[in-house]
Amino acid sequence: MVKVEDIQNYGKEQLETISASASNLQNGVQAIATAYGDYAKKSFEDTKSFVEKLSGVRSLDKALEAQTEYARSAYETFVAESQKIAGLYSDCAKQTFKPFEGLVAKFNPAH
Repeated sequence: MVKVEDIQNYGKEQLETISASASNLQNGVQAIATAYGDYAKKSFEDTKSFVEKLSGVRSLDKALEAQTEYARSAYETFVAESQKIAGLYSDCAKQTFKPFEGLVAKFNPAH
């Protein structure tokens, strides 16, 4: 026979799990948004620096050198930041669903 306390405890446990999951999701999304903001700021600063450097160039070979250096740097930064942000998405997903592991374990006991 099912007791009222059991139902209440089950409901309380689910609410706590959902609350923890939502909190983890919020923290993860905030970290991702911060990473995107930092990348955008760095990209803007790098572009600004490149334009300033390019405006002071007096020869075509120096302009090409500056362009090549900027392109290489921008690509390396893009790859590094993309990997960092992908890791943040992965961590966010893991942390968001981690509170549900306890509920799943109750319904699927180890054999």
